[in-house]
Amino acid sequence: MNNPIPPVLDKILSHDSTPDAVFSALVPALGEVLQCDRIFLYLRDPHTSIGKVPYCWRRTQEYPNILDADWKKEPESLPKEDPLFAAALHTKPSVFVEDVETANPEVVNKAFEQKEFGHRALVHAHLCKDNLLWGILQPCVFGQPRVWTPEDRSIMTTVTEKLTPLAVAYILAAKSSIPTKG
Repeated sequence: MNNPIPPVLDKILSHDSTPDAVFSALVPALGEVLQCDRIFLYLRDPHTSIGKVPYCWRRTQEYPNILDADWKKEPESLPKEDPLFAAALHTKPSVFVEDVETANPEVVNKAFEQKEFGHRALVHAHLCKDNLLWGILQPCVFGQPRVWTPEDRSIMTTVTEKLTPLAVAYILAAKSSIPTKG
């Protein structure tokens, strides 16, 4: 494949625009390209562990909306409860989960995923720079497992690489509005 991402995504990502404009356009476009049910972008200040979900797209209203524009402190217990989040904090490679029900418990806490998100398959894409986690991009599917193809993986790798500097810029620009305590 010459271009690792479809033209619709390439156009959004190559447009010299604000992080907000890119995120607002990219999240629904990526949801359509990947044919997933929901996709959200969690952005966080790695120095304060305060974050929010300012972008969430759902194929239909039947899927839970986890949009949350308020900055909140991450629970201290989160890395212990959620191995995916722990991997992200340790700036490990993104994780492609084909089935929450059968995934290795060291990789996925099935009970946590069901309670908090309700999805069956997901990509936990880590937006990391300088050994710090700045955000998580999470496409997911409900109700059935999903095999993430080599093309899906290539798209997510390219999108993650291009989104990371925008996530950092978003957080740095918002620094004055991020509370120091959640």
